Amino acid sequence: MPLHSKFAVSLRAADRKALAAAMLLALATTPALSEEPAKVTPPGLPPGVDWTFNFDGSWGAFGFANSLYRNPKPDQPSGNLSDNWFEGSIKPALGGVYTFGNSSQLYGKLSAVGERTYSGSPTLVGGDASSFNAEDLYVGWRSGNTVALGENALDFTFGRTQYKIGHGLILWDGSAEGGSRGGYWTNARKSWKVAAIGRLKAGGSTFEAFYLEKGELPESDKHNNLAGLNYEYRIGEDTTLGATYIEWNADKNLAPQRDGLDVLNVRAYTAPFPSLKGLSFEFEYVRESNGNALDSSAWNGLVAYKFNSPWQPKISYRYAFFQGDDPTTPTRNEAFDGLSTGFSDWGAWWQGEIAGEYFLSNSNLISHQLRLHLTPNETIGTGLIFYDFRIDQPKSLGPQVTSESAAYEFDWYMDWSVTKNFVLSFVAATAQPNKAVEQLTGRTDAFYYGMVYAAYSF
Repeated sequence: MPLHSKFAVSLRAADRKALAAAMLLALATTPALSEEPAKVTPPGLPPGVDWTFNFDGSWGAFGFANSLYRNPKPDQPSGNLSDNWFEGSIKPALGGVYTFGNSSQLYGKLSAVGERTYSGSPTLVGGDASSFNAEDLYVGWRSGNTVALGENALDFTFGRTQYKIGHGLILWDGSAEGGSRGGYWTNARKSWKVAAIGRLKAGGSTFEAFYLEKGELPESDKHNNLAGLNYEYRIGEDTTLGATYIEWNADKNLAPQRDGLDVLNVRAYTAPFPSLKGLSFEFEYVRESNGNALDSSAWNGLVAYKFNSPWQPKISYRYAFFQGDDPTTPTRNEAFDGLSTGFSDWGAWWQGEIAGEYFLSNSNLISHQLRLHLTPNETIGTGLIFYDFRIDQPKSLGPQVTSESAAYEFDWYMDWSVTKNFVLSFVAATAQPNKAVEQLTGRTDAFYYGMVYAAYSF
């Protein structure tokens, strides 16, 4: 079986009319008592509301050679192992905030995302496809100064909205991409199909309770839904400690490992030495328990140092472990499930612009990441990332696989803020298959990849 099949990343119901009506009703409430001058209301919208209009757009060009060490278009066998395609997206959004006389606020947002993947895109990213659907559609209330615990100590949100934990290891993207929706890499959709979130802040502590339903692709809907509790504690500006418990459910016939799954996550992000601000650490651990259907764990640790010098070089090393299924225990599944991984920074948590995007997932994987990030000026951030990818349980790929070494990857990236609204991103990468890939696929040629991505936002 191809390596991609073994490591494939899982592609990423409230009544919309009722939610829209509720939001408009909430935002059109009688104007707040205020001594401030009345805000100018856009024509056709209810007065007394602080309205905000946003627009995001993106376009990207992607190309690779020796793709996945096999034909990227198996339905069109040509012997050409290279391919390229384009993606584009738009996201118009309208938000509003209504402030009561006691300083508490009602807020809400409406947005939609249109995405398109085109120009002969490969089967891997879903082929040519496009869609235009609702993204944000939520209402919320926050307490302002009405609670003695502090400003906005209470916050409640319901509808289609985003919810993220930590740096995106297990809970980040609420909607699936690619397939019939288009936008495999673009990832413009992030809102959960249904989200109910309650938040309490007191001092350095934040308590959250949440219920989420994922916006899945129609062709691969496993009915993922989850409920959980999250706690975070901030110590000054440089340390955040967190712990999360999730009860995950899904269609038992389609995703038996997720139906009834208990997930425990603990994490720490810290720069603990005031006299050495440039030195920082990260640690995260995840435990997944669902009897024989899934019993697995993952963890990672990172150490980084940022120099106080021109270009502000930051060097980091990260070790990450994601358990694989042990073939000697056929009645039990130990293959870690990455759940709803998301992109919070280059290399987190899609590991590698080649491997993590296209043929490896955060399961049965050990990775060593060495990264150098540079900031030549206020508008440019660039860096180099090296990966050593290894397999936790080689035999689970097939009896012929005995090596743990999967691939080496080297990435270059650059983000250039041309203006405050317009950003260009560039990527050039290569991955060298090692013995495990050779034993599984027979491939030894290097994989090359390039990307140009433009994003506009206001």
